[in-house]
Amino acid sequence: MNNKAGIGQSLSEKSAMGVLVILRLVIGYHLLYEGMDKLFNPQWTSAIFLLQSDWLFAGFFHFLANSPALLSVVNFINIWGQILIGFSLILGLFSSKSAIFGAVMILSYYIAAPPFNGGNIFVDRNLLEFFCLLIIYIFPTGNVLGLDMLIEKYRMQKNGR
Repeated sequence: MNNKAGIGQSLSEKSAMGVLVILRLVIGYHLLYEGMDKLFNPQWTSAIFLLQSDWLFAGFFHFLANSPALLSVVNFINIWGQILIGFSLILGLFSSKSAIFGAVMILSYYIAAPPFNGGNIFVDRNLLEFFCLLIIYIFPTGNVLGLDMLIEKYRMQKNGR
């Protein structure tokens, strides 16, 4: 599939890219919302989540939760990572890089507390969001509708193309 909307694209390619833009916006909104919710909740801490870890790297996650200095760093990265990645995806600004950072962040949530440890199914919201972010990375829709498109146009004009 061509990454740029153009005259030569078929209706199905344009429709697929439109759906991918909507996916980027929805995932961006969700991350932004979750980050803002944490930011404005003075009681929020990632310690509760980290201490529930009982799979891979559980000892590491417990270590983070039990160290006040490291926990404050984890909380800061979590809150501001979600906010900045969410804004970036919504604006279509550096959307490929944001999608990768978001995928790594979401994968860490999945590893810390996978759904199957509680007897649930293998697939949960975190795993689905992880794969959605990989799709956003592979098909950078910021070049279709977003600030990435404007940056690319500026670069092309600057280089005389």
